[in-house]
Amino acid sequence: MLEARAIVVRTDARQAWVEARHDVSGCATCQGKGCGSSKLSQMFCSNKERLFRVKNPIAAQAGDEVVIAIGEGAVLHGVAMVYLLPLTGLLLGGMFGAALVQQVGQRDGYAAFGAGTGLLLGFFLSHVLTRRRSKAGGQAYIARRWQGD
Repeated sequence: MLEARAIVVRTDARQAWVEARHDVSGCATCQGKGCGSSKLSQMFCSNKERLFRVKNPIAAQAGDEVVIAIGEGAVLHGVAMVYLLPLTGLLLGGMFGAALVQQVGQRDGYAAFGAGTGLLLGFFLSHVLTRRRSKAGGQAYIARRWQGD
């Protein structure tokens, strides 16, 4: 489980919007050198002020300092959905488009059309699979209130 500290900004019935703490990494000892926790820290703790919507199973209130958790596979899954699936669609679409044409002079146009169509299909499929995973519990959530150092 990857964890990061955050402050709850606002809440609704089952979710909270949190702002990541910028002064800490995933764990205070490594400061983000080589462990999986540093990846979560980088995602949530950039220098920009960002709000993230997370599940709120502990009913945290605005102003609470909390620990956000996400499964270790969720980060890798996100990378695959954002980059690999659309890129695969682009390549396969381009190859399929080029393979359909018999005349060499028309091959580039069909390859470009196939690549664009494959890219759009990859983004659409990525969106559908990400929403499905989010509903199935692959979303970040508030694990507990921060107890202090």
